[in-house]
Amino acid sequence: MSLIDDLEALETQAKERIAEASTQEKLEAARVALLGRKGELTGLMRMMGKLDQAERPVVGKRANEVRAAVEGLLESRIAEMKQEATRARLAAEAVDVTLPGARPAIGHQHLIHQIIEEAEDIFTGIGYTVESGPQVETTYYNFTALNAPMDHPSRSARDTFYVVDNNPGGVSHPEAHAHGESDVILRTQTSGVQVHVMERQKPPIYMICPGSVYRPDTADACHLPQFNQIEGLVVDEGITFGDLKGTLDYFVKQMFGEERKTRYRPHFFPFTEPSCEVDVSCHICGGKGCPFCKHSGWIEILGCGMVDPNVLVNCGIDPERYSGFAFGIGAERVAALRYDLPDLRTLMTGDMRFLNQF
Repeated sequence: MSLIDDLEALETQAKERIAEASTQEKLEAARVALLGRKGELTGLMRMMGKLDQAERPVVGKRANEVRAAVEGLLESRIAEMKQEATRARLAAEAVDVTLPGARPAIGHQHLIHQIIEEAEDIFTGIGYTVESGPQVETTYYNFTALNAPMDHPSRSARDTFYVVDNNPGGVSHPEAHAHGESDVILRTQTSGVQVHVMERQKPPIYMICPGSVYRPDTADACHLPQFNQIEGLVVDEGITFGDLKGTLDYFVKQMFGEERKTRYRPHFFPFTEPSCEVDVSCHICGGKGCPFCKHSGWIEILGCGMVDPNVLVNCGIDPERYSGFAFGIGAERVAALRYDLPDLRTLMTGDMRFLNQF
């Protein structure tokens, strides 16, 4: 019965080899050496052919018991190794839940949007509405309806982005056909929104129309090819220049502070008469004169005037009954004057070191 003794010795040896296997590769090597086609147990079972007929059942039974025992040891060791791997991974990836988490960076609105929203709050607080319109316009709404003549310099391709019009007959306003105006442009001002509002709404009108405008300017410290305007329009009975001055004085004090003063200088705009430019007292020198304000004590901030009667007529409003005023404010200019920005291009670079200041 030496074969039985060999099976007993193999079982003892298998327990030791399986227990000592520290990796899955070593455990697989032990399995192959013990139970593989050329393994030790397989070799012993092949020797059963040399046994007497009476001994074979006893040896065969013991061989099957050894195989089952070895397979059980292998499965147990595999389970142990998985548990050990799980414990090791959990230890390596352990997180101290009592520590504060890594907070994501929280963004905020761009400075220009902050200025626009603040202007909206100022004007809606005194009864104005906020209107919007298309950024791609016809020359009728951008120029003609606003009393700009056909030979006005602003209509030049050097001052306006023209867009190819594939449907010359598709201009929405009948007056555009009368003037042969089928040109489509990127709006150079948000004043066209005022025309749209006056066409569809009867006075009284108290509105502002903030938005992006486009001009083929080379970007420099004082100019951008795309910038934002905040234009306003009032049309009602009995509106005077005093209403315009009071409104803009209120806006300047709300935006820049109660100590700021305003100055109105005569100017010319095709869509207003009389027209003027508005200056605010220099915040650096308090109006005494310094290099920042070119020693004048004043800084230009916006243009305005009383709505030209021709504009009212173009929009179907009776200028004998109604009058109004309009103004245009550059959001980037307001930001530059309010926060002493030396170069408008810094607003467009996306440099978070700069933008996070606001």
